Amino acid sequence: MKNDIKTREDVFLLVSEFYKKVRQNPEIGHFFNEVITDWDAHFEKLTDFWESNLFFKALYKGNPQKVHVKVDQENNQEISSYHFGIWLNLWFETIDELYEGELANRAKNNARKMSSHLYLKIFQAREKTI
Repeated sequence: MKNDIKTREDVFLLVSEFYKKVRQNPEIGHFFNEVITDWDAHFEKLTDFWESNLFFKALYKGNPQKVHVKVDQENNQEISSYHFGIWLNLWFETIDELYEGELANRAKNNARKMSSHLYLKIFQAREKTI
């Protein structure tokens, strides 16, 4: 039996293992590798995001919606729901490899909601540029 996500260290492990997969993925890796120049800092920021998200702490400071819209625009509006599906599948796969339990399930559900919301916001931003 695996443990649930319990600490910041657990979140950091999840984030870092997940992004190892993302960075190597031929279909979505370039979206990240072309934008992120300091991966250590990015891991800390994403750990803050997911720790805030899972443990209801106010650690994260940022605007994921704005960042994702910008990345889409810089990539000729090529980000699709297919890419979000790959991201989500890698996230679920990484969680399932490392953890199980209530917070692991919350991390999946929150990622599912977040990916839908971010893609919708990307799509809405495209309409404004037409």
